[in-house]
Amino acid sequence: MSPKRGERVAPPSGRANWEVRFLETDAARGWENLCQQSADNTLAAWETMRRMPTPPAFSPRHHRLRRELATGAVKGRILDHWQIEVTGAGRMWYLVDEENRTVWIDYAGPGHPKVTE
Repeated sequence: MSPKRGERVAPPSGRANWEVRFLETDAARGWENLCQQSADNTLAAWETMRRMPTPPAFSPRHHRLRRELATGAVKGRILDHWQIEVTGAGRMWYLVDEENRTVWIDYAGPGHPKVTE
């Protein structure tokens, strides 16, 4: 989908940065909700995904998901599944494609994903 008049401008990825993409349309809608609710925290999460999507140390706000949620599939490939706590309830889940230096956001929203309820 090409950008249209009035839409937000996406920055170029840059050589040292990871590309961040939406895996699902619902993730894009949830992203917009997070941006409206907490723009600064959402920007910080986006910058983290672009620079260091897999942190070297565990953090309660940024960590790999566990058990059946620990991995997910993109184009037939199994990838590690991560979470960033954007706000107290707001979450962003993404899959890390190391080979292509791409982060695939599969959930973003101001509340906990339903699968964890």
